[in-house]
Amino acid sequence: MITNLHLQNFRSYEDRVFNFRSGVNIVAGPNASGKTNLLEAVLVIATGSSYRVKDADLIARDQPWARLDSRDQKGLLRTVKIITEPAAKSYELAGKPTKRLLLKDTLPVVLFEPNHLQLLTGSPERRRNYLDELLAQIEPGYATTLRQYKRTLAQRNSLLKQLTSSSSDGQLFAWDIRLSELGGKIARSRAQLVDTLNNDVPQLYGELSHAKTAVLLRYETALSMDSYETQMLKKLETSQALDQVRGFTGAGPHREDLAVLFDDQIASETASRGETRTAVLTLKILELRLLQAVRDEAPLLLLDDVFSELDSERRKALTSYLKDYQTFITTTDADVAAQHFTASANIIKL
Repeated sequence: MITNLHLQNFRSYEDRVFNFRSGVNIVAGPNASGKTNLLEAVLVIATGSSYRVKDADLIARDQPWARLDSRDQKGLLRTVKIITEPAAKSYELAGKPTKRLLLKDTLPVVLFEPNHLQLLTGSPERRRNYLDELLAQIEPGYATTLRQYKRTLAQRNSLLKQLTSSSSDGQLFAWDIRLSELGGKIARSRAQLVDTLNNDVPQLYGELSHAKTAVLLRYETALSMDSYETQMLKKLETSQALDQVRGFTGAGPHREDLAVLFDDQIASETASRGETRTAVLTLKILELRLLQAVRDEAPLLLLDDVFSELDSERRKALTSYLKDYQTFITTTDADVAAQHFTASANIIKL
């Protein structure tokens, strides 16, 4: 839990202190008043990074640095510092400096913003990011493995564009092996996460929708989890000529997907708008539960203008699950959000 947050040169805030309560905190104000910037600040102080921009863009315009300080209910101070020259970011936990936050140093967070409502109907990249961002918060080392995979993939793609058909023999082999090793770890973690979510998806969706629709998640890959690395390596070797022609790597976890099935049919093709939003709400609530179970700590819940995107029934369903979490809600209309909570909600007007 975060009790207060001091922002200096962060985004639209020059120097501002915010105090929060343990329950629901409603951040209200007109468009462009800094509501999302405040939510982003909570995410940065909790996890060390933004979901929107690179570190340099977090610093207020024409300023050389930004700083965020927060305290929790035990008085523990957390600090994030970002400077432009040389570009760097550092942290302090209870006065002890560190250059990188380990998983144990972060606070668990669930973010729900309007773009997430296109999780089912948007691009496969959106769904891969959903799995990767959750795994980064529950599996030690996953974020590092993912960074290494992306770096290796970029290096292989760069080499593909440099090679000619007569100079390609053997030059990609080392990259193929490394990419396959990392790819197997990523795909297996994703598939295991999907299996875990499937334990609760059908029941929770039924509770939220009051429907008997059979909902199931499926990790979409052409490779077997039992021999993923071997199969991926073979695929990279046999597709090398095609990869050279198109200039990118066509096989691996960066090309895979998460499917949501309604009665064995792909939800993005058959589900109504309401069914789709209920499915996304189901995933977000399961994200809260899973994070709390794995981290043994209640996550912070950030709702960025999502109330205006949900109808009354789904707002009510969402709020029924909020009582155990410190929640931050942004809205242009505090009354719309406040009517779903008791008078104890903390309203912050911008």
